[in-house]
Amino acid sequence: MINTSIWVLLASVALLCLGYGLAGSLVSLAANEAEFRTDVTGFVMAGFSVGLLASAFVTPRLVRSVGHVRTFAGLASTVSTVTLLFPLWVDPVFWFVLRFVVGLCVSGMFIVCESWLNATSSNRNRGQIMSLYMIVIYGALGLGQFLLNVSDESGFVRFIIVSCLLSMALVPLILLPSEAPSVEGARPVSAAEIWRASPLAVVGVLACGLGQSAFFALGVVFGLAKGLPLSLVSVMMALPPLGVILSQYPIGWISDRFDRRTIIMLLSFAAAVVCVLIMAGGNYLSRALLIALVTAFGVISLPIYSLVVAHANDHLAKDQVLGASARLVLLYGAGSILGPILVGAMMGRLGHDGFLLYMIAVHLGLAAFAVWRRWRKPEHLKAKGSEVMTVSPVTSPASPQVPKE
Repeated sequence: MINTSIWVLLASVALLCLGYGLAGSLVSLAANEAEFRTDVTGFVMAGFSVGLLASAFVTPRLVRSVGHVRTFAGLASTVSTVTLLFPLWVDPVFWFVLRFVVGLCVSGMFIVCESWLNATSSNRNRGQIMSLYMIVIYGALGLGQFLLNVSDESGFVRFIIVSCLLSMALVPLILLPSEAPSVEGARPVSAAEIWRASPLAVVGVLACGLGQSAFFALGVVFGLAKGLPLSLVSVMMALPPLGVILSQYPIGWISDRFDRRTIIMLLSFAAAVVCVLIMAGGNYLSRALLIALVTAFGVISLPIYSLVVAHANDHLAKDQVLGASARLVLLYGAGSILGPILVGAMMGRLGHDGFLLYMIAVHLGLAAFAVWRRWRKPEHLKAKGSEVMTVSPVTSPASPQVPKE
């Protein structure tokens, strides 16, 4: 049973991601229209990930000081304001700074949401709850892409829409009844602790950062390089996250019943295969088939992040949830800083095939590591739901001993 506070939280996440989904592609599109080189565009987009890293240190302190709701509200208000500054000055360094602030705030909001969800779930249903969370995220991200088609001769209109959506994300949490989880007893968690509990979680989050940041940062440029008009590029970028609505929950349900490492391995390998098919098709692919294959890639690869996060929390105690959420975001940020820069450089040297080669390398690497972990630890050691206390918003987190991967 999912309590009311979770649904309220998901409503705020939906509004946040509608705005954020448009913002990322909008900045990439604006950089392309300003004739930035692909490596410069990658640098600008990487500013988000630098902010994400900073957020991993700042957000847990804010949550411990003022709570989940106030932290979310403060960050949403800040990012709403900063978004309006992009059209004022078209300059890579200025935009990098703005992307840094956006990354700091948006990532902080996701830390709040993920720690909230993990604190109120157990190992028995965490995969399904995280899947609902990711369905909302990717569904809203996908719908946000269609807002690229809004007429904007002034260059301000679409940025104003983003700002409005980010501001509206505050409304459900502030005006609707919801109970945030207690942060009493929460403690910091190091990357070494997560590695000891689950090496695959560390590598998986890094790989998701490398792959997903590159996809959303340079996907628009890839589509344009393949000869798609902007209207179809928006469709190409919208359908992968929208397609996750269909794939995410069944994948989460399956992962709650079988070894998550196996599911991560299979999805990673399948995502690489789809990229190979796109590259093999070359210029012979029709527009419809290209969009269909990119959609298939997103439907397969985007759910991996929620499985990795759920896998990490399967092997951590409740008092580690907030600290682990921040540390996982930090690891994701480390990968997502490099993602746009690396794929931008590869596209600069190899053209649009560089985008596909990069995705193949990332996902084959993750699949290989998952195979190695299965070989090292063939037994399936997921903690049972009864071993982890369900934490209500007014109780202290429990500290059970949970098994390692």
